Amino acid sequence: MKFTKQQLQKMAWEDSPAMIKQEDEIVDHSRWSVIHDVVFSFDGKFYESSYSVGATEQQDESPYEYDEDEIECAEVEQVVVATKVWRKV
Repeated sequence: MKFTKQQLQKMAWEDSPAMIKQEDEIVDHSRWSVIHDVVFSFDGKFYESSYSVGATEQQDESPYEYDEDEIECAEVEQVVVATKVWRKV
C-alpha cells in the first residue's frame, strides 16, 4: 500500500489516530544516519517501512526526508518464531 511522505513522517514522530506505531527498531547506522525499521497499523492492517534520521544533533535529517512523495509499504503479520540456543547446565 502507498502512503504519503507526510503521513509517514507524522507516524514516525508521534502516533496519529489513523497510524499507530507498533514497533520501531534501530537496525543499522552509517556515519551520518541511524536507520530504523518500523511496523505500524493502519485501517486494521499492519505495514512495514524503513526510515533514517541524523545520527547527531549536527545532522539535520528527518524521517523520509529523501524519499519520494508516495512510499510503498509492505503489509506484514506477526508470527511466533521458535529458536534454539545453548545454555550452561
